[in-house]
Amino acid sequence: MQEDFSSIQKWRLLLGKAAENPEDKTELSAEASAMDQCLGALYNQNDGQAGLGDSSPQLNRWLGDIRTYFPAPLVQIMQKDAFDRLGLEEMLLEPELLESLEPNVELLSTLLSLNKVIPEKTRETARLLVQKVVEELKRKLENPLRQAVKGALNRSVRNRRPRHNEIDWLRTIRLNLKHYQQSYKTVVPERLIGSGKKGQSLKEIILCVDQSGSMGSSLVYSSIFGAVLASLPALRSQMIVFDTEVVDLSAYMQEPVDLLFGTQLGGGTDINKALAYAQKSIRSPQNTTIVLISDLYEGGDSQALLQRLAQLKKTGVQLISLLALNDQGAPIYDRDMAQKFAQLGSPAFACTPQQFPRLIAAALEKKDIHHWLNQEGISPK
Repeated sequence: MQEDFSSIQKWRLLLGKAAENPEDKTELSAEASAMDQCLGALYNQNDGQAGLGDSSPQLNRWLGDIRTYFPAPLVQIMQKDAFDRLGLEEMLLEPELLESLEPNVELLSTLLSLNKVIPEKTRETARLLVQKVVEELKRKLENPLRQAVKGALNRSVRNRRPRHNEIDWLRTIRLNLKHYQQSYKTVVPERLIGSGKKGQSLKEIILCVDQSGSMGSSLVYSSIFGAVLASLPALRSQMIVFDTEVVDLSAYMQEPVDLLFGTQLGGGTDINKALAYAQKSIRSPQNTTIVLISDLYEGGDSQALLQRLAQLKKTGVQLISLLALNDQGAPIYDRDMAQKFAQLGSPAFACTPQQFPRLIAAALEKKDIHHWLNQEGISPK
């Protein structure tokens, strides 16, 4: 918004044409009038004149206008409202309309839900939009996760009684500088710091992500974090997505755009089948963390799922159950199943992308998740 509007004009734009007094019409500037037309086309559906119509040129003009007159956060809200209120998902199937959209995580979720019906002429435009959002998210999220994981791995293999070939001389000298002996011109270490053997530091993380319709944003963020985890040589990472079938997308983890286009939002859910697949690939249970991201509505055998969870916990696998990985919090979820998970020592909770690096660090260090939740101010469900 370029102009400074009067309070009357602001209220007129906020309330719409229906609030206008016929005897005392509010004079709108040219820019305010253009904004009013954009808002009216979407929100004033009962005045007999408003509406976006169903023609591509009209939609394209409207999409261009809202980007001209409104800031990006409001544009994203108006786009979403156009999908929800007017049923304009078909606009995503036309490349010229798709190019006019403001890319964001919610748009990616909608695109993923339409993945299988996007025509070939639109697919490249859709990929470019996905690529843009993925690159932006990765710039924000990569470094915090990378640093958190590296720090956790270093701490998890720190050895207070190292053998000679395991001594970390740099850290040992730093720690013992206060014990420098002037007469000998050397440091006499009071405490040795070392690292464990390389085999001890290899940790495994398996992202197991539900593809049901409500998990779109979580799937987008999972792909970003999965790409970062896959780039760390000290970790063995996998990514599994599932509905009633299980798809192993580990080979695509370093290419999140390809990974996302390999998913299909919607359909049923078989969590037990997904965990069974993950269980088969575990090499070292004590060093493995499974991050299950699901609303916990089990369409398969619920009793078998709980038995498998108990079995995984017994072998030493750490299972973290996220109801959502996004900024909006948990969607509708199975409260009864969440309670049963908690009784088995795996509390279910929602996590923001900003909290996720700290969560992974805590898991790698085998910290108590209940304690971590208290530190973060998160209430398990």
